Amino acid sequence: MKALRRSHTSNSSSSSPSSSSPTSSWIHLRSLLIVASSPVPDRGTLKSPWSRRKRKRVLTRQQWYNFFTPDGKLRDGGVKFLKKVRSGGVDPSIRAEVWPFLLGAYDLNSSTAERNAVRQQKRKDYEKLRRRHGRLLKLSNVGDKELKEIVEVCYAESPSFIEGHESSGSENVSSARESLSFDRGSPDDGNAEQPSHDETSAPSSCHVEEEDKSGITHVDDASAVEMESSDTESSTEEEPEDQSMYSAAEGNMETDPKYAKITSIKGSNPNSSRTAEDFATWQRIIRLDAIRANAEWAIYSPAQALISEDKALEAAVAVGLKDYDHLEPCRIYHAARLVAILEAYALYDPEIGYCQGMSDLLSPILAVMEEDHEAFWCFVSFMWKARHNFRLDEVGIRRQLKTVSKIIKFKDSHLYRHLEKLQAEDCFFVYRMVVVMFRRELTFEQTLCLWEVMWADQAAIRAGIGKSAWRRIRLRAPPTDDLLLYAIAACVLQRRKLIIEMHSSMDEIIKECNNMAGQLDVWKLLDDAHDLVVTLHDKIK
Repeated sequence: MKALRRSHTSNSSSSSPSSSSPTSSWIHLRSLLIVASSPVPDRGTLKSPWSRRKRKRVLTRQQWYNFFTPDGKLRDGGVKFLKKVRSGGVDPSIRAEVWPFLLGAYDLNSSTAERNAVRQQKRKDYEKLRRRHGRLLKLSNVGDKELKEIVEVCYAESPSFIEGHESSGSENVSSARESLSFDRGSPDDGNAEQPSHDETSAPSSCHVEEEDKSGITHVDDASAVEMESSDTESSTEEEPEDQSMYSAAEGNMETDPKYAKITSIKGSNPNSSRTAEDFATWQRIIRLDAIRANAEWAIYSPAQALISEDKALEAAVAVGLKDYDHLEPCRIYHAARLVAILEAYALYDPEIGYCQGMSDLLSPILAVMEEDHEAFWCFVSFMWKARHNFRLDEVGIRRQLKTVSKIIKFKDSHLYRHLEKLQAEDCFFVYRMVVVMFRRELTFEQTLCLWEVMWADQAAIRAGIGKSAWRRIRLRAPPTDDLLLYAIAACVLQRRKLIIEMHSSMDEIIKECNNMAGQLDVWKLLDDAHDLVVTLHDKIK
């Protein structure tokens, strides 16, 4: 819990204990908690696949098609395909075709016919989730007592994304997420809207009224789950369709021990009783975050950028979007899609539900994938790993911050000792980088490049490629599930001199890190992260 109580200690070296209360210290830190910086570790004789001399061009359309056999299977199990993506990324024109393979929505060994069958089933499953939510919306006008009963039943009947449920057991674990609400802008959009801190302006921080001291919006409840009707259609068709939905979505998860079995959480969740207020808050925050999403994606998706006003308004009405009169059609349409898919995901994964930051991860996928059902299942696949960033107990976040800390400790003991003196060795200052995966530190295109390389590594590990076909590469740059964390550590290491010589408090480190936003070279970042992987992958467990 030390990392999650950074708010009480971060200013200890720059102010006396009496100068500020723990609450004011946290508020001050929250306003500064943005990011870290960029990399510069020592380089050995090995050359990174992302170095300027070695980095190859992006995967082109023709190369992509050449990777397939006549029946639509990737040659050699996708080895050459993943190597290519790992070293240069993907041409924007084929991202919609490539990403489902990188994310695991499609098996690397699947044929065209098999993928077509999966695609059709997933379309039906997504549409079913939307129908469920639509019926639940119609029930929102009933009284609080009735709605509470409906929500409780829905949550009890909802299948969980993972087996079991763990209570957070801590009143402090979620407070740090308020940092995510501070800056809705990005390197691409200097004029991005800033959320007001006025209560009446609907704050974007994840906040469940006064009762939730966590400071985050995380309604992971039955608000997400529609109560099944008792008519003949439900009793005869719902259960088989549910099973097919999850089996189709999970793909490799069935054989990968990292992903737990989907089971019912009925009776296993002590927080299964939810109120009408919870349900209303869950809907409200998704819509607020969707409306606040900027339009940085537009230049990467011309078709969506030129959407007609009629179609945009139709999409907004379909999801019950409001207060969008100030937005242009493309932003209205994008916001409506965010709402639809985030609500569907909360139905699919009620343990996580919705928390701020998830819209940041979904937005790039929507820009690339024009079909909602395809975007949804890609997002589901993305969240197989990212979902741990949004757990209330923050076990996943703590593990990742600990890994970043270990990387820095092994690579640069001098810097690590300095961080210890400042009580910053837990690397809490890179919290936001971890949660939204560099989304707010890199430009839109840079984010996609980083994610593609990261996904290629993860796909290679899922397929077992890193243990066989890449044997020689494993000696130099083995695929890793934690490439993001090596990149974050590399960011901090690049600023080591300034941090050691110029900064004597946590606040100063955070300010220094914030200045790097929008100035990072993603391929240099990957190049230096690679050096850390080569040196430390056997030591970091």
